[in-house]
This record gives sequence, C-alpha cells and structure tokens, in this order.
Amino acid sequence: MDYHSLETLRQQHPAWRLLKADHAALIVSFLHRTYIAPNIRSLPQPELASKLEDALFHLRRELGQTMFPRASQAYLDDWASDEHGWLRKYYPPEGDEPHYDITPATEKAIGWLDSLGRRQFVGTSSRLTTVFELLRRLIESTETDAATRITELERRRAEIDAEIMRIRGGDIPLLDAADAKERFLHAAGMARALLSDFREVEQNFRDLDRGVREQIATFSGEKGALLDQIFGDRDAIVDSDEGKSFRAFWDFLMSPARQEELSELLGRALELAPVRDLRPDRRLLRIHYDWLEAGEVTQRTVARLSEQLRRFIDDKAFLENRRIMQILREIEAGALRVRGDMPAGDFIELDEPAPAVALAMERPLFTPPAKPMLDGRLTDDGDEVVPADALFGQIYVDKGRLKARIRQALQTRAQISLSELVAAEPLEQGLAELIAYLSLAADDARAVIDDQHKQTIEWTDKEGQRRQATLPLVIFGRLQSAQLERA
Repeated sequence: MDYHSLETLRQQHPAWRLLKADHAALIVSFLHRTYIAPNIRSLPQPELASKLEDALFHLRRELGQTMFPRASQAYLDDWASDEHGWLRKYYPPEGDEPHYDITPATEKAIGWLDSLGRRQFVGTSSRLTTVFELLRRLIESTETDAATRITELERRRAEIDAEIMRIRGGDIPLLDAADAKERFLHAAGMARALLSDFREVEQNFRDLDRGVREQIATFSGEKGALLDQIFGDRDAIVDSDEGKSFRAFWDFLMSPARQEELSELLGRALELAPVRDLRPDRRLLRIHYDWLEAGEVTQRTVARLSEQLRRFIDDKAFLENRRIMQILREIEAGALRVRGDMPAGDFIELDEPAPAVALAMERPLFTPPAKPMLDGRLTDDGDEVVPADALFGQIYVDKGRLKARIRQALQTRAQISLSELVAAEPLEQGLAELIAYLSLAADDARAVIDDQHKQTIEWTDKEGQRRQATLPLVIFGRLQSAQLERA
C-alpha cells in the first residue's frame, strides 16, 4: 500500500477508473440493476443496448434532454474499450452476435459501493462464531496425534450426549430473533459472494486462454516445447490453491444429494418468522442453480483451452506435411536441372532401393466416356402455373431452444431420457423436432444412444392425429468435472 503502487492502481485499475469516471453513477446503477441484482451472466448486444436506452430516456426526462447526449451503443462500446475495461465484449462460440458481460474489477467496485450504504442489520456474533468454528476445524483437521484427536472427539461426544439429555428433559434451546437474522444475512452474503468469485476464477482461465493464443500465434519452434510450456501454465492454475478449491467446490455442488439438501435448507430458512421479517429476496432459493450456471461457464472456458491446443496440433501437423511436400518438390526440381549435365563421380547414394512394381492385372480396364445426347430442338415456354407453396412450407427447428430445454431439465437431475423430456415438453413440430433431438444427442459427448433398448414416443400432429415413433433409448446427461479435465 505504498504511494507508487496506489498511484499505479489509480491510473490503470478498471475499478478505480470506474469510481472516478464522470458518469460513474449511471454506469454503476445500470450495471448493478442489469447484471448483479438479477444475477445475469451475459446479455446480447441488442438487448443490452435497449435496456440502456430505456434507462437514458428516463434520466433525460428527469434531468433534462442535454444529459447523456450519446447513443446507448456508443456508451457500451466506450465501457467495453481497453481504456476502461468495465464490460467484456465477446462473440459466443455458436453465434455472430456480440455479447456483453461485466468484468471482475467492475463487480468489485460495485460491491464496494454497495457496502457503503446503510446495512439492514449489522451483526457480529455469527461472524465471531464462524471464526471460532473455522479455527477449530483447522486445528482438528491438521492434528497428527491420534490420541489428541480421539480426546477431542470424545469431548464433543460428551457435549452432544449432554445436549440430548437436556432436550429429552424439555430444555430445548432456541436462537433468538436477532441471532437468527444475523446468521441468515451472513449466509446470504457469503452465497452471493460466491458468484463474484466465479467471475474472477473464470477471468483467470480466460487470461490463460488468451496467453495460449498469443504464444501459438508468435511461436515458431518445436511444438513439443510449446505444449510443455502451455501444459505447465495450465497445471499451475489447476493445481494451485484456487484451482483445487474450485474443483472441490464443483464436485460438492454436482452431487444431487447436496443440491436437494441445500434446497431444503434454503426453503426452511426462508420460512422462519425472524427471516420473513427481513423480507429476503426469494431468488435466494435458486442460488445454487446460479452457482451451477456460473460454474459451467468457467468449465467451458477450460474446454475452449483444450480445443485451442488440439487445433494447434492439427495445424502444426498440416504445416509439417506441407513442408515435406515442398522439400520433395525441390529435390525433383534439382534432379531435372542436372539431367542434361550429369556430375562426375557418385551423384547420390540410396540405402536399400526398392523398385516400384506395377502388375498388369492391377490396371483398371478401359471405360469409354459416356456421350451425352443433345437435342437441338427449341422448346416453347409453357403457360402452366406451378404453385410455389412448397417453398414456403418448410419447417425450421430451433436447436438453441431445444438445448435450453435440456439444460433446464438437467438443473435438478443428473440425467434425463428423451421420452421423459418429451413428456414434460411435448413436441411442437412433430417428427422434425424429434430428429433435431437425435441430432443434438449424436453431437453431444454427454448423451448416450443405446441401440439395445428401445423407447416409444408419442405426439399429436397439427391435424390432431396421434403419432408415435420407436427409436433407440436416448439419455442426456451433465458433463462431470473429471470428464472436463480429461477433455
């Protein structure tokens, strides 16, 4: 925290630049209302520009038409520029429309400004209890003396037995309203802070991916040396304390039993009378699904890194093959140049030359080319009118909508069959939509197509007739963290 370090932060850090910006109130209020409050990870450019235009319209009507004279898209481009770095503008893998997401620095600045306001409840007891509990677990989990650990466990067992006896005797201790509110707000704050941590972890992996792309673009040596360096950098992040903590958290969260337990705990906590007095945000009930979505974005960033490495290896092999062919052409050209003036002495040495053998029976038989029959007569244009209704009766199936259905269904379970998915979301476009589901399953490494078992799917077409199709068993599933690391 010396002067020079702080001066560098003031000039270069996006969070500090945001705090001293001329329109900081507009930027912070809009980004908080658009991203932080509803917990939205990313928005397409037209939707975000429309939201900002609505916000500017209301502010101009309140503060005057001269306020914020630029167009909404100009503001977004300015906020996403390298000079500011408050938004991240990128193109998703399966689309040509730019999307925007807030950066971790922006979220830190917004969180700090949010902490300046008057808090609903200031509690210290739950934090002190958390500190004692964390220190106690730290000491117990790092104790190597078996006798000491057994003594501590026996002491805790005696305390539990004594508490059981008091409860059986009718003495049931309960938290008072103040302690209940304090602990709930502490838990809710930590749950929301996890979403910010996900953005920072994702940014770390994104920086690694960008560094890999820069190295590949400028590297001219052996691919083994580059791959060794890249995998070393990746392992340094994955095996770091931050990477291990994220992997342990992801494995914990991917457990269906843990998800159900957390949902039950959140539901029971929000029904407590002291908690209801706080009027908490009901979206807290789905906070673990927000964690899953944020974690999947981070895992996809790691998958893109693996894809980039695989593409680099393929491109390197193509360039090597091309270089081999170029050397062969140079050898042939050199041989043709000296054909008329053979050098004296030994010209070239060949180790174990082998003549090319071409058997007569291996040659294909001659096939005369087919002569097209040309008709030189002119044809008159007919007067018959051909209906063009068939050109406009094509059916387009939106695979993005089907992928969204699959992801939504897998939020509460590890896998789902196609028949169950269709039973929950009936087919709207008949057989074409069913074929689209099969296409998604064939392209998805998480899906299983079992030809040994069959399933029958029924639907009603536009004419009201019942249709059914029998096809192999199709099961969609989530990609586990261990599979992602192997990818």
